[in-house]
Amino acid sequence: MIKVAVCGSSGKMGTEVVRAVNNDKELELVAKIDITDGEYSTIEEAAKACKIDVLVDFTQPKSIYENAQYCLSNGINIVIGTTGLSDGEISNLKKLSEGNKVSCLIAPNFSTGAVLMMMFAKQAAKYFDNAEIIELHHNQKKDAPSGTAVKTALMMSEGADGSSFTAGNCPETETIKGARGGISYSDIHIHSVRMPGYIASQEVLFGSSGQVFKIRHDSMNRECYMPGVLMAVKHVVKKPEFIYGLENIMV
Repeated sequence: MIKVAVCGSSGKMGTEVVRAVNNDKELELVAKIDITDGEYSTIEEAAKACKIDVLVDFTQPKSIYENAQYCLSNGINIVIGTTGLSDGEISNLKKLSEGNKVSCLIAPNFSTGAVLMMMFAKQAAKYFDNAEIIELHHNQKKDAPSGTAVKTALMMSEGADGSSFTAGNCPETETIKGARGGISYSDIHIHSVRMPGYIASQEVLFGSSGQVFKIRHDSMNRECYMPGVLMAVKHVVKKPEFIYGLENIMV
């Protein structure tokens, strides 16, 4: 049995993870960690009380980096679903994971459909010179743009060998600041929408003369993320490695 702890266990995603772990015969839930009403308030407190093979973190952008550093420095494999890590922080966690030989899997999105969307976008990026991303989430999401959108832009940039996706655009002037969104890898504009009613949606738009190609994914509930979370938990105990993106373990 793989002994699993869930950090952020009382949150909406954490609650789903707890339920999914409890329903999986290969996993054992050993700790629910949450600063409000968890069995333990901190990872350190839980680690002293029980053996943890894998910690799943769905907390807040302000706490995830510190949580990950603690796990990787104390021999606890970690699966990270919390978004908001900077490129520099991800790089540092990679070094810590590899240096201490402890697994770290960071996935901006655990929905297999969303991961396929990102993979398809990377493929399409080879054939278009213009692209933008629109991501739509509930209005309680604190970071913008979403980790999924950032990861998608990175994969598209890699697919196009770093070429700009604003080919042929005229010089622009924003009469309202931010109207053209944030500019990410390879000049890909990302537009973030925050509105009640959404869970998580993303649309990738590609354009060229005479055609527009769209790839869209919508999450209707949080249960859709659980197969990916469980896949990640079972993968990280196999061998110590650093992984950024669920697509790297989907076969």
